[in-house]
Amino acid sequence: MNSSEEIYVIGHKNPDTDSICAAISYAYLKNAISRSRRYVPRRAGQINEETEYVLKFFHMDPPDYMPNVGHQVSDMSIEDTEGAPTDVTVRIAWEYMKESGTVTLPVMSEDGSVQGLLTVDDIADYFMDSYNKTILAEARTKFYDIAETVNGTVVAGNAHGCLVRGKIMVGASMAEKLAQYMEQDDLVILSDREDTQRAAIEGGASCIVVCMTDDVSEEIKALAEEKQCIVICTRFDTFIVARLISQAIPASFLIRDQELPTFRLDDFVDDIREKMGKSPLHDFPVVDYRGQYVGMISRRSLINVKPKKVILVDHTEKSQAVDNLEQAQILEIVDHHRIGTVETMQPVFFRGEPVGCTCTILFNMFREMNVKIPRDIAGLMMSAIISDTLLYRSPTCTTRDIEAGNALAAIAGVDIEKYAKAMFRAGSNLEGKSPDEILHQDFKKFIFGETVMGVGQISSMDGAELAAIAEKILPQMEKESLKSNMQMVFFMLTDILSEDTVLLTYGKGSEQLVSDAFGKPVENNRALLKGVVSRKKQLIPSFMTALQS
Repeated sequence: MNSSEEIYVIGHKNPDTDSICAAISYAYLKNAISRSRRYVPRRAGQINEETEYVLKFFHMDPPDYMPNVGHQVSDMSIEDTEGAPTDVTVRIAWEYMKESGTVTLPVMSEDGSVQGLLTVDDIADYFMDSYNKTILAEARTKFYDIAETVNGTVVAGNAHGCLVRGKIMVGASMAEKLAQYMEQDDLVILSDREDTQRAAIEGGASCIVVCMTDDVSEEIKALAEEKQCIVICTRFDTFIVARLISQAIPASFLIRDQELPTFRLDDFVDDIREKMGKSPLHDFPVVDYRGQYVGMISRRSLINVKPKKVILVDHTEKSQAVDNLEQAQILEIVDHHRIGTVETMQPVFFRGEPVGCTCTILFNMFREMNVKIPRDIAGLMMSAIISDTLLYRSPTCTTRDIEAGNALAAIAGVDIEKYAKAMFRAGSNLEGKSPDEILHQDFKKFIFGETVMGVGQISSMDGAELAAIAEKILPQMEKESLKSNMQMVFFMLTDILSEDTVLLTYGKGSEQLVSDAFGKPVENNRALLKGVVSRKKQLIPSFMTALQS
């Protein structure tokens, strides 16, 4: 595998503290034991108040946001096609296209952005369909470029000036008849005859191209300087010069009215596919987030898109996973929940253990691989264990969780009881938050056959605060049910000290499900569940049993 490839370690949507801390910690562990791969933590949703407190306490940056792992332009094969400056001539552009074997050439502005695309079809159309004798003037073609195109030299006048008026004509007539065909400021192609050269200059030519010679007489030069006429000499004959001279125009002139479909590195392939199909172009420019040119892609690039490589932590439910997971290549899964609905195309490393927290599994993996745990990583994993086990009060907590949490607290150098109170207080501080933000602070979607439900949870040491939250959340649960097409929505208000939960319910059949699962009455969309604090080990298994019955 290329060392520049990134493997993303990512938790579930609406991430809790375990999801975020596990992603950071496992990426650290994988980087510590791998020299050929780069592991990067990511998050699939917004960080809640509790997790934010943890990260700030241990001076850690949150993982970058990655809500979608679908195919992007950056995953495609991007051709490193060098762009041409806007003032490059059509002739030079054509030579470059022949040498590089490309049919599309990006024309670049000075700031590094793409001004347009010059294609073989553009050049063919120009030469086959154009009868415009004033094309060089319309394109404001430089005399230096005209000389270079006909393999000549400017021997009199300002080589860097531009032709701004007049037509192109071949002065094949006798000198005395030349004035009958010439107009002021014309560019005249001549043979190596001094009388016609003089007649063209005196007739008001802005430029003469003298063929089959390297120079003209000093008298002609002096007259040209006096009349401000440019003199170009070339060894080519008049036929060759007449054929080549129109190739001196800048390539940018052929793309002046072009609509340019440009794609960004972070554009999703599904979004650009239709645009590519409708465009007459074969190749398309790619730019970075600053609009700077990166390279070219074609329709062929859609065939071999490299999938993103991911490691999932703290979930195996597809409904909880980052969007477009089916387009990614899953390499590993580390989780402490039931085996859900995530499917893989090939065998993967899977580590699932019946403990209270994913970070408990990671703690043991650090030990097994003999990797020293630094203070900040120890603090993150300890915080995740405290959060998921409610400081060892949850029925999901095992002796392994307690052992790992205490060992990590020692490495982190904190008093676990004091730290836990401060962390839970930060997590339950919902001042200024909207009902939608509170609902989704720790919200998961579950699918059981044809039943789709969502379950959120807030844990606090303040019972009065939990009661106040209920009034805000109930109306929001109805909105969430309609928006996300869920039959039922539940929300757990968990009191850490009393180890009880007030369960809020919404949706057809939700009250009956609670009654069947726990034998508890539901009044005003509320049910008191004594001793129930775990969504994973108590609420969801009981719901599943009731639904199966």
